[in-house]
Amino acid sequence: MDYQVHPSAIVDEGAEIGAGSRVWHFVHVCGGARVGKNVSMGQNVFIGNKVTIGDNCKIQNNVSVYDNVYLEEGVFCGPSMVFTNVYNPRSLIERKNEYRDTRVKKGATLGANCTIVCGVTIGAYSFVGAGAVVNKDVPDYALVVGVPGKQIGWMSEFGEQLDLPVKGDGETRCQHTGAVYRLTNGALAKVDA
Repeated sequence: MDYQVHPSAIVDEGAEIGAGSRVWHFVHVCGGARVGKNVSMGQNVFIGNKVTIGDNCKIQNNVSVYDNVYLEEGVFCGPSMVFTNVYNPRSLIERKNEYRDTRVKKGATLGANCTIVCGVTIGAYSFVGAGAVVNKDVPDYALVVGVPGKQIGWMSEFGEQLDLPVKGDGETRCQHTGAVYRLTNGALAKVDA
């Protein structure tokens, strides 16, 4: 085994976990899960059967990654943030055939205690603030906060807010890396300088 598992954790037979990953206290990884390399799963994390987690993700304490949630490389899930997989749950009505896919793209950050309502796509390198409730797709590099989640700005790949308007056009440079970001018709992209 080329990954670490705390003695209190449960990794079901059939689960795939990549080299260098760390499975901490009271974690449960179900048998159908596919977890990449160098992934950290903090205390009390649950990983469902129909879940894919990319390399270098960090899943902080008390996060449940339910079926039909797919995390690309380098996603950060803050402490106690929440994924859902049924849009209109009822205890007395079985809806496992109605799970909606949730996709979190490369490098995105999901802040502590935020809630991601199922069926959305969280864009690459976007940043969802602590406590936000996201019920619609989030563009690449967007900064989203509040209840319901609202875009208030743009973030660099480094994780710093960029000096750009939410809508319109503009261009700026990341102060930390020198990378150039161009906003065109309300969509942000990193460009070669």
